[in-house]
Amino acid sequence: MNIPNSITLFRMMLVPVIVWLILREQMLAAFIVFLIAGVTDALDGLIAKQFDLVTPLGTYLDPLADKVLLVSIYVTLGIQEFLPSWLVILVVSRDILIVGGILLTFLMELNLEIAPSKISKFNTFCQIILAALILGDRGLNLGDSFIIVICIYAVAITTVLSGHNYILQWSRQNS
Repeated sequence: MNIPNSITLFRMMLVPVIVWLILREQMLAAFIVFLIAGVTDALDGLIAKQFDLVTPLGTYLDPLADKVLLVSIYVTLGIQEFLPSWLVILVVSRDILIVGGILLTFLMELNLEIAPSKISKFNTFCQIILAALILGDRGLNLGDSFIIVICIYAVAITTVLSGHNYILQWSRQNS
């Protein structure tokens, strides 16, 4: 356990706090804690790379922390009806597809090297921006729904494209 991995674990511990704040409709506080989580995401990667502290644990833990954070927030925002349920289902289904594919590959003892593609990275970026916009909009009462609607469709499109890309990667490596 090193400093970047400890920071990543701290980010994971922020998830229940953010979920609780959203459920209590304390959106400004949720937005601030979400921003803190974002800073820790950048910080752990920067420290790991800058000081050569990249570990096998960290290479799994960091994306897991991102998934736990985003899926939890999306489900909670969906429950609170701040996000459309179809988008929540789409985002969660894609992540289940990815995790299921990795588990299936492991169980079948197949080779699999999945590297996040540009579209997958862009999808994660879009998901983060949308979550931040909704939390910020609700917390600061901005009322700027036009940008949020555009981001909803950007997340939907990039989620489909990213899921398709993962399926192609998996099928090419195991056909």
